[in-house]
Amino acid sequence: MIILLLGTHIFLTIRLKFPQRKIFTAIKLSVKKDKSSSGDVSQFAALATSLAATIGTGNIIGVATAVSLGGPGAVLWCWLTGVFGIATKYSEGLLAIKYRVKTSDGNMLGGPMYALERGLGKKWLGIVFCVFAAIAAFGIGNTVQANAISENISIVCQDFIDPERTKLIVGFTLAALVGFVVIGGVKSIANWCTALVPLMAMLYVIGCLYILFVNRQYLGEAIQLIYQQAFSLEAVGGGTAGTVIMAAARFGIARGLFSNESGMGSAPIVAAAAQTRNPVRQALVSATGTFWDTVVICAITGLVVVSSIIAYPEISQEDGGMLTKKAFGMIPYVGSPILTFGIITFAFSTILGWSYYGERAMEYLAGKKSIIFYRVIWILLVFAGSTMSLALVWNLSDIMNALMAVPNLLSLILLSGVIAKETQHYLWEDRLDDEMEEN
Repeated sequence: MIILLLGTHIFLTIRLKFPQRKIFTAIKLSVKKDKSSSGDVSQFAALATSLAATIGTGNIIGVATAVSLGGPGAVLWCWLTGVFGIATKYSEGLLAIKYRVKTSDGNMLGGPMYALERGLGKKWLGIVFCVFAAIAAFGIGNTVQANAISENISIVCQDFIDPERTKLIVGFTLAALVGFVVIGGVKSIANWCTALVPLMAMLYVIGCLYILFVNRQYLGEAIQLIYQQAFSLEAVGGGTAGTVIMAAARFGIARGLFSNESGMGSAPIVAAAAQTRNPVRQALVSATGTFWDTVVICAITGLVVVSSIIAYPEISQEDGGMLTKKAFGMIPYVGSPILTFGIITFAFSTILGWSYYGERAMEYLAGKKSIIFYRVIWILLVFAGSTMSLALVWNLSDIMNALMAVPNLLSLILLSGVIAKETQHYLWEDRLDDEMEEN
């Protein structure tokens, strides 16, 4: 999967003439509204929902885990993966708008399944994608996130309430909250994500910046260490030359790929609902999701972890979760609450974002009437995830995520000519304000 995903990132970057150059134009577009254009939610709401599903515990603990397993060099490889992944997220957003359909009640539906069906004439591959997506959503987007919330709250409250009882209370409360939001459909989910995502990201980044300020005398050394170990050919632990660079690349690239979900096929499902005048405008807005998730947030987290290891060498042997906890513990009084709040809100927003992905996949498979049953199961599994052990669920989720990525990557590669043509017309020929003809 690392070879497939990173290979696609690099291929699309070159084929599309480095659309990363337009990232600041994309950021400007993300806060503009095309109310007169077709779509269910604003471009920013679609972006916020996508970010809600991608910015999660992986950004907090996942980066630290990559550092603990692959060394400081993993941070640079994670960052580079995000830079190249911008092109893939851009391409997914473009195809989502290009091949979306309007239902009889006026809603917009799109995503890899429609690109596979309408762009390649391979509906069976669209069905395959949706089967894997619907199953994966129950794992990575639901139960494991609910479990992260209940575990963190039970730890905070363990001196007052029995942990098992806390998990039951959290499970019931969380299921009720999720049910309240998802029952309203995409507009309700988007409204919550629009309010929640900027707040949670801002608080987390402020906490990181404070730690970087405290560690300011170690920042130069941290950046130098990250760069050196990312390309180091020295032998370690009696191994062969190149051991350091191989470990850093393996864990850094893997963390970056699965953090921003570029190429997974999930984000374009909500991108298709955006109000936009042409495919390239939404493609640019979608691309900012990878920029914020990996190029910014994962990079800041990486600097926090590495500079903290240099400042306090005794924590270098800790696992990813403990590394992050000790780094945030440097903030007097509010450090641990900020970290706990970040994990809880990131996980909750992921549940909301993935609920929409799962619903759209289920609708493609079994029609609109199946959505209500999917929502009921979704809410019940939120409760179950809060109270159960999830080792098997994690493994199954990883497998399903990989399997749903394969047909999506196939559509991106085989339709790269279409993506390049649309990009040339709207982006490189400066026609971003032109209206497209609806399919």
